Amino acid sequence: MSVTKVTGESGQMAVELAVLMPVVIVVALAAYNLVRYVNLCAVFDRIAPDVVVSQGTSPSGSQGDVAAVTEVERCLSEAMRKHGPCAIEVCAERVGDGSSGMPPRWGHSFTRFTCTMRFHPWPASFVLAGVPYESPVVLVHARSLVVDRYGSGVVM
Repeated sequence: MSVTKVTGESGQMAVELAVLMPVVIVVALAAYNLVRYVNLCAVFDRIAPDVVVSQGTSPSGSQGDVAAVTEVERCLSEAMRKHGPCAIEVCAERVGDGSSGMPPRWGHSFTRFTCTMRFHPWPASFVLAGVPYESPVVLVHARSLVVDRYGSGVVM
């Protein structure tokens, strides 16, 4: 006959597990979101310059600045959609006319396209062990490229 001695430490492992699991889950979610964000940044850095060069210099339809920004934003959003959820914003500003620090060059008007990606971590909110968690963080990554709107392939 075996006798099991009960000590004051029985159940300690269950208590430690109950205390540690929420921390492990939050750290795992943070690591998961970090990997997703880094992956999206790498894809965004590869795709954004190509889209700006191809669509920013000669957008389909109207050739105005608004049409170029709209077309770049549409194409970039469409390309990024298959890699993960993120919000894309594109803005353009004229440079090279002497007002922004760049010297004027033979009457050319260069345009700086700034493409911005906003990533919201997953999940945005949840309750774990009675403690509510909401992610106030929005991670932002931007990429700029200066092109000549009227000279296809001229990139600075």
